[in-house]
Amino acid sequence: MTIRTQPRKITAAVVSNPHQLHFREMLIKAPRKNEVGVRILACGICHTDLGFMAEGTILGHEGAGIVEQVGSEVTAVKPGDHVVLSYQSCGICPACQQQQPFNCEHFSKLNFGFQRLDGSSAYPEGVQGHFFGQSAFANYCLVTEQNLVKVADDLPLSLLAPLGCGIQTGAGTVFNTLKVQAGDSLMVMGTGTVGLAAIMAAKVAGAKTIIAVDRDPARLALAIKLGATETINSDQESDLTTLCPHLNHVIDTTGIGHLDELGQDVLKEGGTLVRLTGSAGETFTRGRKAISVIQGDSVAQTFIPKLIELWQQGRFPLEKLITYYHFDDINRALQDSRNGKVIKAVLVWD
Repeated sequence: MTIRTQPRKITAAVVSNPHQLHFREMLIKAPRKNEVGVRILACGICHTDLGFMAEGTILGHEGAGIVEQVGSEVTAVKPGDHVVLSYQSCGICPACQQQQPFNCEHFSKLNFGFQRLDGSSAYPEGVQGHFFGQSAFANYCLVTEQNLVKVADDLPLSLLAPLGCGIQTGAGTVFNTLKVQAGDSLMVMGTGTVGLAAIMAAKVAGAKTIIAVDRDPARLALAIKLGATETINSDQESDLTTLCPHLNHVIDTTGIGHLDELGQDVLKEGGTLVRLTGSAGETFTRGRKAISVIQGDSVAQTFIPKLIELWQQGRFPLEKLITYYHFDDINRALQDSRNGKVIKAVLVWD
């Protein structure tokens, strides 16, 4: 196998201002011995991307594509393999060694620092890449074994791309963090990608009561189709606590103060409020508590295949969340995501 040692020309969507990206050709360095070069075929848009729209950055962290090149130390994949990309971790700290990469000591630096672990970059001066160890708003990116998941060649990569972050976070919170059991009750506040993934997972887990809270009637209607047993329009109800039984679990994807208070009020004794957007660590009365979760406490290499299997069985219909856009339409896709016009925008390349 011939290993490319020269830079590769790529096309990337680079942030030019907080609301606009422009396409730019550039050279990216060859993979290091522990890196994998992936030709990107699809990438989901996550609201985390919208929060990092700084000039000169290449965003995108729900990529999927085909391995083009591997470094000499890479053993998990080979050129031609199909992969889904997820969050980055170092693979060497105590948390990673204990199979808890979501608690990686270097999580912030590797996912939000726009750099490799050693502080270097494969991108030209003035461009910040390596977002979530990917920067997949491009036709090619560099990753490591820690943030890729090999999948079967006959699976649709454009469908699987968003599994790497938002969907993994929502479903993982149900399966891995809360370990929802048959007969449990829970409320999901916010019916975007993360919330709807949690609802689908709760249905799979056999939850008896699944309450969806949102202000968008169309999204609430979709929540029912995906497994919610009840819905509450937060704009139309003045006293939400009177509508809710005491619940085992509450998942807040909104970060809205009064909904957080609602979540606390409706919990049973010993119940748990999961905040997917903010602080945690509090203990309320009657042993109720609030926790914060990263990536659904998911190990991507084992959890994403589980979600794929559920989708193949028809039990996790993630296709109902997706609207597709060509890569050239990335600015329209970002705007539609920002305005709530779509639930999960997925960019596709030719």
